[in-house]
Amino acid sequence: MSAVDSLSFLRAWASNPLQVAAVAPSSRMLANLITMEISPRTGPVLELGPGTGVFTRALLARGVEEKNLTLVEYGSGFAKLLNDRFPSARILQMDAARLGRVALFDGLPVGAVVSGLPLLSMPPRKILAILAGAFQHMRADAAFYQFTYGPRCPVPRPLLDRLGLKATRTGRTFLNLPPAAVYRISRRSPSRLATARPQSIASNQLEQALNAVWL
Repeated sequence: MSAVDSLSFLRAWASNPLQVAAVAPSSRMLANLITMEISPRTGPVLELGPGTGVFTRALLARGVEEKNLTLVEYGSGFAKLLNDRFPSARILQMDAARLGRVALFDGLPVGAVVSGLPLLSMPPRKILAILAGAFQHMRADAAFYQFTYGPRCPVPRPLLDRLGLKATRTGRTFLNLPPAAVYRISRRSPSRLATARPQSIASNQLEQALNAVWL
């Protein structure tokens, strides 16, 4: 972890602690854990809240091509840093709750989502919008990987039930500040419609979630 990255994170946390929710970038151990099921065969990867790019580097080390990465970052300072570090990736400076309103990878379905978002500090309706928007772009067998500092999955069970999703803990690392766990969130039973048209997945839930957040 470079001094520049640590300082960038500390400044971002000081200006908006609920948005950043960490005083330092994630460790390499956590980056390896959250990306361990991803490979070049995964296809396009969407990363939410990449910050300084710790998980992004781990994805590249797994063999994912930089051009197959879309990084969604809300903070302007982090977005500029990511543009400089990963010029072949697509950087979107936006709120991840608006994912359902943008086109990704020219319509190709996303193979995995890696999230560094502080879901524990977000209201349920925003978490719902983020998940519904992400799964709208994902293949039927794709997974959403989320880390947390808490003792359980940061997505409440009622929200998982509402979207037809399940969460499985894939591992935990104590070599992170603070210690963290990773969860794989996936569909309970992919439908034929989801396989044929990824954009239609959870469309009703997405519309309800977006209306709840933005109206």
